[in-house]
Amino acid sequence: MRVISGTARGMPLRPPSTNETRPISDRAKEALFNIFSPKVYGCRFLDLFAGTGGVGIEALSRGADGATFVERSRKIAADLRYNLERTRLADRAVVRQVDVFEFLAEAPTPFDVVFIAPPQWLDLWTAALRIIDAEPQWLCDDGVVAVQYDPREHRAVDLENLVEYDQRKYGGVHFVLYGRR
Repeated sequence: MRVISGTARGMPLRPPSTNETRPISDRAKEALFNIFSPKVYGCRFLDLFAGTGGVGIEALSRGADGATFVERSRKIAADLRYNLERTRLADRAVVRQVDVFEFLAEAPTPFDVVFIAPPQWLDLWTAALRIIDAEPQWLCDDGVVAVQYDPREHRAVDLENLVEYDQRKYGGVHFVLYGRR
């Protein structure tokens, strides 16, 4: 695990100290940022189910103005904070150690990019996506919601305010992108 590009390029990231999370591979992270790289510079980035922060830290390294990381595990949030300090990106980051669904129950704040990558096989990605769909104020008008899950978890989700506009598969990783209608 490392930062691929930007100001913290090449810096290794501390892996999770528990097996509660599955870090994104460098290959999948590179593919994800190739998809929405034009939206990253200067953006406000929301990393839900953040784990040790590999995706949000990559966004900060590539020029995001700020990133909010939501991770409920105390141990994993400590690893995330360590990674932010190590990469010298902590000054543009907010770490919320709270359950994602408690966070999404708060008053919405618009983000340019929302990244959802929950633990597999618990159907958490659809629950989080439906909440954002019901409260589209979480997303700026031209923002993007990117969801990562195992391709075998794929299913269509009925949405009112968001529309799927892209899908990509990279081995055992599936990315689906949504924007506002």
